[in-house]
Amino acid sequence: MTISPAHSRTTRIALALAAIGALSACGGRDRPEANLAAAQVNTIGVNSYLWRAALETVSFAPLLQTDSAGGVIVTDWYSNPTNPGERVKMTVTILDTDLRADALRVAASRQVAQGSNWVEAPVQAATVQKLEDIILTKARELRRQAIAG
Repeated sequence: MTISPAHSRTTRIALALAAIGALSACGGRDRPEANLAAAQVNTIGVNSYLWRAALETVSFAPLLQTDSAGGVIVTDWYSNPTNPGERVKMTVTILDTDLRADALRVAASRQVAQGSNWVEAPVQAATVQKLEDIILTKARELRRQAIAG
């Protein structure tokens, strides 16, 4: 079976019109305009301001794993030189491309030395909340700086 050039052209035009019709249903002015400084202007999978702020905030501890596409930062165990009998490990997860408080989750583990062993110890909820607040504050400041130019 041979398709004539006129039939092929008609088919292409019909497909193009169908595609335009389908796409026109997606358009419209009811969607909000994105503020480029506030949204997904990045090449990573998560909000770049949250990512940079999280890295800066946990930079005192050695990094064990970072995944900018998945939004995960895991530190290795860190002992404050002034308190060598205690160590902490943190996991920061960025869950969204938007700069929002619920786009950030911090988890921390704490261990204390008992003899020659490390034993799990509770982490105060206020400690985790404080880390989240620090990261969010830094991220907002980075965004303000980007908008200001």
